[in-house]
Amino acid sequence: MDFQVVVLAGGTTKNLIPLVSKVPSTFPPSASSSSSEFFYQLLRFAFTLSLDFPENQTGVKITFSFLLPKFVTLCFECRRFRKALLPVANRPVLSYVLELLEQSNLKDLIVVVEGQDAAVRVGGWISGAYVDRLHVEVAAVPEDVGTAGSLRAIAHHLTAKDIMVVSGDLVSDVPPGAVAAAHRRHDAAVTAMLCSAPVSGPSESGSSTGKDKTKKPGRYNIIGLDPTRHILQPLPGAEVEKDIRIQKSILRAVGQMEIQADLMDAHLYAFKRSVLQEVLDQKDTFQSLKQDVLPYLVRSQLKSEVLLNGAPQPEENGHQKGNSQSNQAMLSQILANASTPSFHQLYGLGTNGSARRTHKCCVYIADKSKYCVRLNSIQAFSDINRDVIGEASHLSGYTFSSHNNIIHPSAELGSKTTVGPHCMLGEGSQMGDKCSVKRSVIGRHCRIGSNVKVANSVIMNHVAIGDGCSIQGSVICSNVQLQERVILKDCQVGAGFVVTAGSECKGEALG
Repeated sequence: MDFQVVVLAGGTTKNLIPLVSKVPSTFPPSASSSSSEFFYQLLRFAFTLSLDFPENQTGVKITFSFLLPKFVTLCFECRRFRKALLPVANRPVLSYVLELLEQSNLKDLIVVVEGQDAAVRVGGWISGAYVDRLHVEVAAVPEDVGTAGSLRAIAHHLTAKDIMVVSGDLVSDVPPGAVAAAHRRHDAAVTAMLCSAPVSGPSESGSSTGKDKTKKPGRYNIIGLDPTRHILQPLPGAEVEKDIRIQKSILRAVGQMEIQADLMDAHLYAFKRSVLQEVLDQKDTFQSLKQDVLPYLVRSQLKSEVLLNGAPQPEENGHQKGNSQSNQAMLSQILANASTPSFHQLYGLGTNGSARRTHKCCVYIADKSKYCVRLNSIQAFSDINRDVIGEASHLSGYTFSSHNNIIHPSAELGSKTTVGPHCMLGEGSQMGDKCSVKRSVIGRHCRIGSNVKVANSVIMNHVAIGDGCSIQGSVICSNVQLQERVILKDCQVGAGFVVTAGSECKGEALG
C-alpha cells in the first residue's frame, strides 16, 4: 500500500505536569552546596536519567561518562521528557502505535519529535526495540510548532501519493489499514478516524480520580455528516451546551445532515499529499491539523471553483435567483432518485450544467467494540494504564496469570501480601508483609514496605515506599521516595520527589 506514515510523537504538554518532569526537585543544586553534596546530587541525577532507558527493551546502557557532558545543560534548563516514553503497563506509550502500524504492514515511518535532545532519546529507544522490524526515520522539529507546523517542517520528506498522520499518544486496536483503504476507496482529500468517546469523557481537571469523570462535559467533537459519511461540519471541540452554527448553504446542498457529539477525534488522518502540501504552503499560520487544517478543508468544499467550458466562473449569489431555482430543481431530482446521495454528487452539479471541482472530506468511524483512547491528560494516563491490564488486556502483549494479573518472575511478595486481578508488578520489585494492591500498575525495581495499600494507582520505576503508606487514585513517578505512613489520595508526585513521613495529601500535584 503506497502510504507514507508520519507519527507525531510531540513534546511536552502542560496537561501532563508533573508526570513529564524528569529533573528531581533537588535540581538545580544551590550555589551553597558543598562539593561532596553536589557530587552526590549529580550521581542521583544521572541515575534518575538512566531509568528512562529500560535496558531490557533497548539494549542501551547509560553510563555516568555519557551523562556527564549533558549534566550542566540539563540540570539548569530543567527540561521535561516527552510523553512518547511515558509508561503504559510498563511500556512506552509510543510502542502501542508502532506495533499497531506494524500489524497493518505499515512499516515505513517518520517519527517526528519536538526538540533535538528528545529526538535522540526516542530514536535510541526505537532503534533498540524495533531493529529489523520497522524502517523508522526520526525527525527533530522545533518545539511548540504544533501538528501542522511539524508536518510543514518535514514536508521535503513526504513523497508518497497519500500520507497517514497518527498521534504518538494513541492507544487503540483499530487497524490503520482500514482507514487507509476507506481513504483510497472514496478518493478523499482527507479521511479522519473517529471513535466512540471514552465513558469518562475528557478531563480538564488533571485529577486521576474517577470522581472527576462526570463532573463536567468538557469539550466534545461536534461533527456533521451526510448519509455517506462525508464531513459537512468541522470537527474542533465545542461545549455541548452552546449553540452550533451550521451554514445554510450546506443544508441547501445536501438536504439532510446528521449531527453527532459522541465521537472522539482519534488524531489519525489520511491525507492526499498534494492537497496537504498545498494547504501547508498557502496557510503558513496554520499550526494545528485538527483546529486549522481539517476545518479549512471541510469549509472549502463549498468554495471550490465553478468550471464552465474550462473557464472559472463565480459562485452563486443572492442576485442569481433564477439560476439558484434551477439548481435546486436538479438537486431535488437527484434526491428523489437516490436513497443516500453523496454530498459531492449533489454539490458537484453547478449552475446550468456546469461542473464544480470539489474535494472530499471523509470519516472512518470505528466500531464501538474497539478500544481507542489518547494519552493527553493525567486522567487518560491513569485510565489507559488500568484498561490495558483490564478490559483491554489484549493490547498489553503480556501473558496473564490464573489470577488475572501480571507478576514478574523476579518480583518478591512478603507474607500475607495480595496482588489482585487487573494488577501488574514489574521486574525486580519487592513488597513487604501484609500489603494489598488493587487495580494498579507497579513498575520495575520498586521497594515497598509492609502494611502498604495501593489502589487504582500507577507507580513507575525505582520508587521507594515506606511502611504503613496508603496510595489511592494517584500517579507516582520514577525515583520517588514516600517515607513511613504517607497517605496520598488523587495525587501526582513528580520524579525524584521525597514525601516526608506522616504526610497526608489529597488532590495535590507534588514536585
